[in-house]
Amino acid sequence: MASSLREKQVTALKRMLNFNVPFTKATVAEPQWKILVYDRCGQDIISPLLTVKELRDLGVTLHLNLHTDRDPIPDVPVIYFVMPTDDNIQRICRDFQNGLYESYYLNFISAVSRQKLEDIASAAVQSGTVHQVSKVVDQYLNFISLEDDLFTLRHQDREAISYYAINRGDVKDSEMEAIMDVIVDSLFSVFVTMGTVPIIRCPRGNAAEMVSEKLDKKLRDNLRDARNSLFASDAVPGQFSFQRPLLVVLDRNQDLATMLHHTWTYQALAHDVLDLRLNRVEIEEVIDEGIHSPSRKPRTKKKAYDMNTKDKFWMAQKGSPFPTVAEAVQEELDAYRTEEDEVKKLKAAMGLEGEDVSAISMLSDSTAKLTSAVSSLPELLERKRLIDMHTNIATALLEQIKQRKLDTYFETEERMMSKSTLSQSLMDIISDPEAGKPEDKVRLFIIALICGPPMSEAEIDQYCVALQASNCDLTPVQYVRRWKSYSKITATPSLYTGGSISTTGMFTNLLSKGSSFVMEGVKNLVVKRHNLPATRIVDALMELKSLQDVEDYRYFDPKMLRADSANVPRNKSPFQEAYVFMVGGGNYIEYQNLVDYARSKAAVAQKKIIYGCSDLVYATMFLKQLAQLGKEI
Repeated sequence: MASSLREKQVTALKRMLNFNVPFTKATVAEPQWKILVYDRCGQDIISPLLTVKELRDLGVTLHLNLHTDRDPIPDVPVIYFVMPTDDNIQRICRDFQNGLYESYYLNFISAVSRQKLEDIASAAVQSGTVHQVSKVVDQYLNFISLEDDLFTLRHQDREAISYYAINRGDVKDSEMEAIMDVIVDSLFSVFVTMGTVPIIRCPRGNAAEMVSEKLDKKLRDNLRDARNSLFASDAVPGQFSFQRPLLVVLDRNQDLATMLHHTWTYQALAHDVLDLRLNRVEIEEVIDEGIHSPSRKPRTKKKAYDMNTKDKFWMAQKGSPFPTVAEAVQEELDAYRTEEDEVKKLKAAMGLEGEDVSAISMLSDSTAKLTSAVSSLPELLERKRLIDMHTNIATALLEQIKQRKLDTYFETEERMMSKSTLSQSLMDIISDPEAGKPEDKVRLFIIALICGPPMSEAEIDQYCVALQASNCDLTPVQYVRRWKSYSKITATPSLYTGGSISTTGMFTNLLSKGSSFVMEGVKNLVVKRHNLPATRIVDALMELKSLQDVEDYRYFDPKMLRADSANVPRNKSPFQEAYVFMVGGGNYIEYQNLVDYARSKAAVAQKKIIYGCSDLVYATMFLKQLAQLGKEI
C-alpha cells in the first residue's frame, strides 16, 4: 500500500485517470483511451509525478490546457482536472454547449461549492448533455508533491501567497483572509490524501497562528459531519505507529536568514544557482564549439533535464556537498567507461581472423558475454544519459561557484552562524570587486545583520556605503533593519548554533589527471551538521523537550470535542511522524536540514518528517520580495 504523500497522490491521480475506479488487471493491460484536460494548477500537480509515457500507458492519448482552442472529438471521453474557479467552470459549460466530447468526467482539485455545482447542472440541462456528464468528483489534491517527503502549494500564481503578499504594509484584512484560506485549503487536501488528522502546534501572533486556527476549524467541522467525513478511514493512523502525526506550522519571519544562505549541497545549489523548478532544471549549453573570434559569442541553447525519483544517483547524492557529488560523477563515469571498453573488446574479438587460436577460444567464451552485453545495452545507454546529465549540471554549478566565489560566501556564512572567527573580514568581501554578484554581497550582509554579533547603527551605515559602492541595491537591507527593530524575535542568536566547518585537502581524487572537472581554486569544505531554527523547533516539539522558544506554542487537537483555547498538550510520548509547514515560502536548505535530522535519529527511533511550504523560493527571488517591501517603507 502507498505510504508516502507522493505515492498516495500518484495513486489518486492514476485512479482518477481510470474514471475514478480502482485498477483491475484488465484495465492495466488494455486501458480505455481518453483525453485529459487540465488548467495551469492541474498541470503543475501532474508534471512532477507522471511522464507523458506514463500518461500514455494509462490511456491518455491527448492532454490539453483547458483555456486553449480545442477541436471537438465527439466519440472520446474526457477527464477534466481543474480548480473550481469561475473561469474554469464557465469554460467547461462552453464545452458542454459545443458538444466537444462523448462523456465528461469532472474532477476538481479542490472542493467545488454548491453554487458552482448548480451552475454546471443548469448548463448541462440547457445544452442537453445531462446524460453525458458521467461523474463529478472532489479530488482534494490541491498541493504539489516533489519528493516523498517534500510538498509545496503553488508554482504558477505563487505570488498570491508569497512572503511579500503576507507582509505587505497595505495588505487588507480581506486579502489576508483569502491568502490564509488558500493555504488552509491545500493543507486540508494533504491530510485528506494521507487520511490522518494531525495535532497542530504553532507560534503565537503571526500568519502561522491564523493558518492553524482555520485548519483546526476546517478539520473539526469535517469530523463532526460523520456522514460525509473525509477521515472515515482514520482508524489506520500514520505509517509507523498508532500515534497521530504532529503538524508544526511555522512563519517565515521566525528565520529570514536561511532563505538567503549560500549553500553547498547538490539539490539546494541547483535550486539557488540554476533555479530548479518542479524537479526540472534548465541549463544553457554551447552548441557551436568552433573557432570563435573574440567579438562573436558562442551560440548557446537551453536544455531541460528532469530530476526524478527513479534516478538513483540523484536520490543518493542530492543532499551531498558539491565536492562529493563531483567525485561521485567522476566515479560513475569511470565505471561506465570500463563497461563500455568491455563491449568494445567483444566487438574486436568477433571481428578477428578464424585461424587465430586465441580468437576461437575467445569466440566460444564471447557468445555468452555477447548475450549479456546485448541485454545490458539499454541499461548502459540509460546510465550514459544520466551520467551526461549530472556531468552537465555539475559543470554548470562549478562555473557559477568559481565565478561568484560561492565557496567563500558559504564558508563565511557558516562561520557567522556558528560564532567562529571569520577567515576574511566582512568588509573585505563586500569591497572585493571579484567576489560574486552584488546580490551575493547583500545576502551575506543581511545574514551578518541577523546572525552575526550586534552592530551599531553607525557600523551598519558604514557597510551600507561599501555595499552601495559595489553596486548593491540596499532596499532589502532597509526592510531587514526595520524587521529587526519590530520583530519580537530579535533574531535570537541562540537559534543558530553548531556547524563548524573545515577545509580538507584539495579534491585529491579529482585533481588526478583525466577528471572532467577542473576544481582548482575551489575549497573542499566539510561541514559538520547543525540544526537550523526550524529543525530545532521541530526537534523540541517532537521530543517534548522544554525549549524556551516553543514554551508558549499553541496546541490544537481537531478531534477534541471542545475547541478550547487553553488546550494543553496531552501527549506524553514523543512523536514519530511530523509535518513541518512554512508559511511565507521555504527552500531546499531547510528541507535538507530536516532530512538530515530525521536520519540522525534513525538509530534511536525511526522518525518520518515531511516538509512543506507555501512556495519554494530561491534566494534571488526572496531578495526581490524583500526589496519590494523595502521600497514601501
